[in-house]
Amino acid sequence: MKIIEVRPRLHLLRFPIGQAYLWRDGDIHDVRGDDQELTLIDAGWAGAAETIAEGIRSLGLEPERLRRIVLTHCHRDHVGAAGELARRYGSEILAHGRDAPVVRGEAPVPEPVLLDWEIPLYEHGLTVPPAPPARVDREVADGEELGFGDGARAVHTPGHTDGSMAIHLPRHGVLFTGDTVASVRGVTLGVFHVDRERAKESMRAMAGLAPETVCCGHGDPVTADAAALLREAAERDAAPGA
Repeated sequence: MKIIEVRPRLHLLRFPIGQAYLWRDGDIHDVRGDDQELTLIDAGWAGAAETIAEGIRSLGLEPERLRRIVLTHCHRDHVGAAGELARRYGSEILAHGRDAPVVRGEAPVPEPVLLDWEIPLYEHGLTVPPAPPARVDREVADGEELGFGDGARAVHTPGHTDGSMAIHLPRHGVLFTGDTVASVRGVTLGVFHVDRERAKESMRAMAGLAPETVCCGHGDPVTADAAALLREAAERDAAPGA
């Protein structure tokens, strides 16, 4: 796993396929202070809990301060280590109500409607170990405040999965898009959607938030001209019929 600083409070945790993000609340000059509180956005692969914990320690932080794990959607490369991390550190797991049954193992992972060129990419992604069922402590809905980031809010973004959600930190100008948006070769609509047209609508809605930093489920974070690039991608890739 590779760790990249995006902003002083925000780090990218990169896996061979997919990635997670670590957000830190509290005094950025006192990493051991009592006010330190960590939030993980997505949870990487099954079996990666210790790797994630070691990564947190490498930043001078304590994994015991991991208060919550916010899942953008139910796919294996985003949910994998959530249950183990929650058991180790008493973290709360949050997911949208539409994807929560999948995370808990009560419903099957929804199958995407693949374009022809997506098929080999999708098959490659199946090399990621399946995610074991994990509890969901809080099912959230569109607009709910999530308890970190000075007012982070859930933004329901159906299309990639029915319960996909973005996480918006308006006071910090940060938007976590999950897999609805990708930034692998520029900012684009993501892949493997259960409903491509709804994903396009969700991408257009996210563009309207005009974030300063865009953190996608795949690809590098966008920290320069993020709002313009997301808007351009929405106009190009998320236009009806595109």
